[in-house]
Amino acid sequence: MISLVSVRLNITLEQSNRLRALQIAFAEVCNALVPTVREARIWNRVTLHHMTYTDLRERFPAVGSQMVCNAIYSVSRACRLVFQTPGSPFHLSVLGDKPLPMMRFVDTSPVYFDRHTLSLKAGRISMYTLDGRMRFHLTLEPDDERAFHERKLFDIILKGSGEAYSLNFRFGDATGAENLVLAAVTETVQPQPLLPPGNDTQTIVRATNHSPHGSLSLPDYVLIEAAA
Repeated sequence: MISLVSVRLNITLEQSNRLRALQIAFAEVCNALVPTVREARIWNRVTLHHMTYTDLRERFPAVGSQMVCNAIYSVSRACRLVFQTPGSPFHLSVLGDKPLPMMRFVDTSPVYFDRHTLSLKAGRISMYTLDGRMRFHLTLEPDDERAFHERKLFDIILKGSGEAYSLNFRFGDATGAENLVLAAVTETVQPQPLLPPGNDTQTIVRATNHSPHGSLSLPDYVLIEAAA
């Protein structure tokens, strides 16, 4: 079973600007990977890493090495959704020998973190940004806090734009790991109202995905144009 804890962040305008800059840079790295994916028809995470990591580090020196790895993961994950999810109009069985479609990650695409780029200790978040670590308080329910110590953490995802950002923490077990990608397109988490500045209370939303084989929904942060 896969469970999701989504926490709306209460951050300052300066902090949201830093997250916005990271979001734009992250999308640029993802888009730089697309030509390789299209030409080689490869999106396996490990293979893509070996093919592109060194070049990406040289092209995007301002983006940390681990965030480049996370961008490679983001592209691999999105391609699995687009090209391998049953029912996708761009499934490989539908495309056949046709060229892969053009893909573009919009500049409000989610940013993936991991335990190297984001940590939580005693209710305090330390998060990577382009200009150093950003730290702020994050209040979780006891059960959610316990999940960090007792369950496998699959994903840490920053979503949002403007002043409205949230962190999604996805937990699961060995069985859930097999269905993680499909689960991502079937979960439903309703947006919560933005907290007023100075309010140190976070909005927490929980969603549990029991069956990841629901209706298909391709990533809305990727623009796809079928090749001529």
